Amino acid sequence: MSSGRRQDHVVACRTRGGAQTIVTCAVTCAAVCATACSSSGPPGSDDEPNRLSIATGTTSGIYYPVGGAMSEIINGEIDGLSASVEATGASVENMRLLGRGDSDLAIAQGDVVYQAYHANGEFTGDAIESQSLMVLYPNVYHAVSLASVHADIGLDCFGDIAGHRFSVGAAGSGNELATNLVFDALDLSPESDITREQYAYADTARALLEGEIEAGSWVVGEEHASLSELEATSPIHLIPVCDDEREQVTRRHPFYRTHTIRAGTYATVEHDVLTIALWNVVAVSPEMSEERGYELAKTLYENVDAISQVYDSGARYLTLASLRNSPVPLHPGLVRYAEEQGFTVPEELKPGTGG
Repeated sequence: MSSGRRQDHVVACRTRGGAQTIVTCAVTCAAVCATACSSSGPPGSDDEPNRLSIATGTTSGIYYPVGGAMSEIINGEIDGLSASVEATGASVENMRLLGRGDSDLAIAQGDVVYQAYHANGEFTGDAIESQSLMVLYPNVYHAVSLASVHADIGLDCFGDIAGHRFSVGAAGSGNELATNLVFDALDLSPESDITREQYAYADTARALLEGEIEAGSWVVGEEHASLSELEATSPIHLIPVCDDEREQVTRRHPFYRTHTIRAGTYATVEHDVLTIALWNVVAVSPEMSEERGYELAKTLYENVDAISQVYDSGARYLTLASLRNSPVPLHPGLVRYAEEQGFTVPEELKPGTGG
């Protein structure tokens, strides 16, 4: 599986107020080989590789440093096991790498993991079975306007964007895909119910400030830099996904979860905003042994502070309670660890339940 793959860089990154500083530390193949060859793997891993590859994302994104932190934890805490990160095109590519056995751990967004598991969307006719080893943090659906626009036209629920100019995200982006799924669930058409624009985040912010659109979507982690920069120029309004809307979306697309953006997350938003979110997970193959999964889950969850240091906005989500948001069943090793810690794993998330 992964023992013949090249070694990429291990990354440490610290995020403060949305600004990322990435320090890349080269890990030589010779050093890794020395580690891999000098010790046997963890318990129960005689037939498993002792070098793991973690599929992440682009070097400018957050998956890459999160994967780097995970690899440093594994390298420092588990005797006889080493890990490296692979820079990739993110979620869809990562699930394909996992399915081919070219990566051992894949960081991916919940909708992609769900679609791969159920052989639909990008994976129609090509199921990729996986289980969650960790549930990380949510990518939150932000429907964003300006406070001044909201005062003029009233954007109290997501459906109120009908008849207005709205940016669904850059063409072909994950943001556009997520937005289209929300429209689908609410029986709205992005072609006819709005004046659709397809801007990336920076251009959406510019278009809002210049009055070219009334609102736009961001599917991002909370405190995203582009939103902080936008509200530094003009107070923002986050459009709620109202109760009936959330129920429709989560019923139609079970990988979405209800989410609350807490008051004060953004300086100009002084009240809680109810919306939906897609959770990022660390996916592994069901072929990973229970012992290997247990050792990895235990080590990663007991060292989550190192992951929090590279993305501190996600720190409060790195708990076993977040496992309830997994889009697919949990790995049996994770179930064992979670139950040892007193967490009650929902029956539908136990292996063999079908997801």
